[in-house]
Amino acid sequence: MTRKAVLICPGRGTYNKPELGYLHRHHGDKAALFAGFDAQRRAAGQEEVTTLDGATRFSVSKYSRGDIASPLIYAASLADAQSLAKDIEVVAVTGNSMGWYIALAAAGALSAEDGFTVVNTMGTLMQEQLIGGQLVYPFAGADWQNDPARKAELLAIVAEINARAVHDLALSIDLGGMLVLAGNEAGLSAFEAAVPVVEERFPMRLANHAAFHTSLQAPVAAEGRKRLAAGMFSQPKVPLIDGRGHVWWPGATDTQALWDYTLGHQVVEPYDFTRAVQNAALEFAPDLFIVTGPGTTLGGAVAQSLVHTGWQGMNGKAAFKAQQAKAPSLISMGDDAQRAIVTG
Repeated sequence: MTRKAVLICPGRGTYNKPELGYLHRHHGDKAALFAGFDAQRRAAGQEEVTTLDGATRFSVSKYSRGDIASPLIYAASLADAQSLAKDIEVVAVTGNSMGWYIALAAAGALSAEDGFTVVNTMGTLMQEQLIGGQLVYPFAGADWQNDPARKAELLAIVAEINARAVHDLALSIDLGGMLVLAGNEAGLSAFEAAVPVVEERFPMRLANHAAFHTSLQAPVAAEGRKRLAAGMFSQPKVPLIDGRGHVWWPGATDTQALWDYTLGHQVVEPYDFTRAVQNAALEFAPDLFIVTGPGTTLGGAVAQSLVHTGWQGMNGKAAFKAQQAKAPSLISMGDDAQRAIVTG
């Protein structure tokens, strides 16, 4: 019996110390795929992906860099997407932030090699320019209940800070029950001073992250458009859901518009991951939501997004956990136990 699945690709911040060696542990059969990625890195004078993954020591300062994290996450995620069991039918693909680039390749709108070129180019540009930064702050409670009033209150604080002289602050990613905010140092610091500490860790700065998905990234978008040709893009083989919740359909996609979105709006405007997941659920009614590795941190945002739309009657964290215990519908391939459910 075929299991229908929405495939979800992760973004930055998912390749951490526990993930070191991910390619070697899970994908020893994909040497040819990784050899192509390594060749691109060598040609650019960069350390090979397989060498980075095979290192014996993990350093946050190194592995959180855009030119290191992005290609590693791409290689791990795309390899996972190619390792699904034969009875799984992928009915749509989406991703979070940088995961959009991976989704393009997983859906066939970019070849594996061209997808790596896009990810490595954009990750390197982000790191070279490193404009602004990001932080994370929750608006949902511990039970994952949606709190539109609290969300609006926080966004009003963001708007007020952004209106101040020399302060830049904006929504970067709508991430389930979290807001990812981005801006310059003045804007980020002002927000940190304006809100209470939650769970002893929020607001939380993200190491080596730039002000993704804001107007501050306009120079990166412009340079990306110069380096990455529209001819790399082709018709997706399965539906693609972008950071607006918009669906790009096979056979009906304007590939020039797809290139324009990917290296335009997607870089400089907020990324609504919540809407992407919710639209995937409502439009495609899958049996499974499969989050490719590396890491398992994106699962919570997916679950919260589904809870906030009342998917299958789930109205909170307890209901989601009960459903998962009975018949798991959210699978994180970065979790070894869950991985076995969807791999051949």
